[in-house]
Amino acid sequence: MMSAKLLEVDKDNFEQEVLNAEGVVMVDWWGPKCEKCLELMPYVEELAEKYQGKMKFCSCNTQGNRRLAISQKVLGLPAMLFYKNGEKVDELSGQDITPEDIEEKIKKYVE
Repeated sequence: MMSAKLLEVDKDNFEQEVLNAEGVVMVDWWGPKCEKCLELMPYVEELAEKYQGKMKFCSCNTQGNRRLAISQKVLGLPAMLFYKNGEKVDELSGQDITPEDIEEKIKKYVE
């Protein structure tokens, strides 16, 4: 179901793929019961394709990674967190996120 453009991260590879990554990484935190998350997912996959090579796109299912989500201060879903060289630099969260909001944020880091 996941597109190849979105790398699935979890508690085992988060540090390696996100915190130790060079440049900007966007992590889409989602849960199977979060309708808004599932609604945004195709757009996130499209954006990942569009900006491929300019930044890294990851996806984390909070089900089974609750501790990780809490450690990253993900308090509500959906949440898009942006990391630069391992530091959290930006985030979008809440039920009113639009695909436009996400792209706007991405553009901030890829220009």
